[in-house]
Amino acid sequence: MLGNLAVWAMNMVVLQGSNWDLRAMWGSMSIIAKVVVGILFLLSAWSLGVMIDRVLMYSAARKQSRVFVQQVAGALREGKLDEAISIAERNKKSHIAKVVATGLSEFQSASSQVADAEVIEAAKRGLDRSVAIVHAEMKRGLSGLATIGSTAPFVGLFGTVVGIINAFKGIETTKATGLSAVAGGISEALVTTALGLLVAVPAVWAYNYFTNKVEAFDVEMDNSSMELVNYFITRRAGGKK
Repeated sequence: MLGNLAVWAMNMVVLQGSNWDLRAMWGSMSIIAKVVVGILFLLSAWSLGVMIDRVLMYSAARKQSRVFVQQVAGALREGKLDEAISIAERNKKSHIAKVVATGLSEFQSASSQVADAEVIEAAKRGLDRSVAIVHAEMKRGLSGLATIGSTAPFVGLFGTVVGIINAFKGIETTKATGLSAVAGGISEALVTTALGLLVAVPAVWAYNYFTNKVEAFDVEMDNSSMELVNYFITRRAGGKK
């Protein structure tokens, strides 16, 4: 899709009536401009890979979390902590399952090692660590999208400057004036500008979209942590081991 948009942008900047095609335009570009275009395509491919990876990860997390919440609720009501941990391990892609599994493990471990007053605090610390770790996993790659979104236009602008310089060099070399003398350099400049924007806009959009998703996941993990702490308090108050 991005390649098609790039082709469209390059066609748009070719002046009407000229006989240039994309191959001729590429051949007329300077080495620096070609390097700029190559960098932009690499940035585009990398950002597309991050987008696909995040979509798959978030989709799997959402799907498995729905299954996990339904299954683990019954196990916790019956006080079967080992079974609840096993259910969490079967849903490893669920962000909620990761947090709950850590909390349950910390609670079981602390129950046999520390005083009653410290069991809940130990479980809370384990839950906080787990939430922080899962949050970092959910955000992996998003900073790269933000960087690409903010820098790609400037990379394209660098190509624009090079194209304009080439346009003026063309005038100096040919001693000619008029639009034909600068058409090649201007076209080259507009191509790199268009590509820079085409790379940056999807990256910025994806970054904002995925950031909102991560924030929603954070809320779900925080709510699950608080509910689990309340469960631990109730369980300890009831004298269950």
